[in-house]
Amino acid sequence: MRRGRGALSIRLTRDGDLQSRLIVVPRRRLRLYKTLAVVCGFALVGILASWIPLLLRAGTADELRLEIAALRARNDSIAVLAQTLGRLETREQQIRGLFGSAEQEDAGLWLPTPTGSARRVGGPVAGDTVTTPNMWPLTEGGFVTQSLLEGADGEHPGIDIAIPSGSYIRAAGGGEVIEAARDPVYGLFVLIDHGNRYWSRYGHASYLAVERGQQVRQGEVIALTGSSGRSTAPHLHFEILRNGRPVDPLTMVDPP
Repeated sequence: MRRGRGALSIRLTRDGDLQSRLIVVPRRRLRLYKTLAVVCGFALVGILASWIPLLLRAGTADELRLEIAALRARNDSIAVLAQTLGRLETREQQIRGLFGSAEQEDAGLWLPTPTGSARRVGGPVAGDTVTTPNMWPLTEGGFVTQSLLEGADGEHPGIDIAIPSGSYIRAAGGGEVIEAARDPVYGLFVLIDHGNRYWSRYGHASYLAVERGQQVRQGEVIALTGSSGRSTAPHLHFEILRNGRPVDPLTMVDPP
């Protein structure tokens, strides 16, 4: 390749070939190519300069979109939490109205028995010290749908009493709450030790009004009926145990 006064000459020769090819680029065309190269270079720089802000804005937009989605999700969670807290506060006020204020020394709830004999709120009455579970465990009569079934297959260690949800469950006898928890079968349940090797269990509740270690008196409301656990309809599962073995509650408690 050599440059003349008026043109650029390029000689091409193949390996092993004696002949060569001469390409001559006129000076005017050479200047045109240079000008086009410079213009294309500036155009490329301009395009890159305009694309970079767009790419940065696109990245910022994606970040803002993610932040907005996170804020919306957080706002939805806060709204759900606020609704839940509102329902819990309302339920707490209802329970306080039923069971008495936490500041009171005696907050036990006493309700009329199924036969209609009145009991009063607060303070012991006749029969409160009796610990044997011999009182009907509801403030309503209910309807016994299943009795005690003995045997290894299909054993049912208590009775089922059909009753609407939200009905009051009472302690069949005075004693200590040794369990107030949730079980896959019993759902929300309360287990009371009445002494003299007697226990009673109350299952499928919708709300527990007592806790483990609490002392309760006979007739005191300990829970509200429901259909928690392995249950197909609202009812109370009521058991009486003696030495850990089920006793037919209907032999100790008379339905109203």
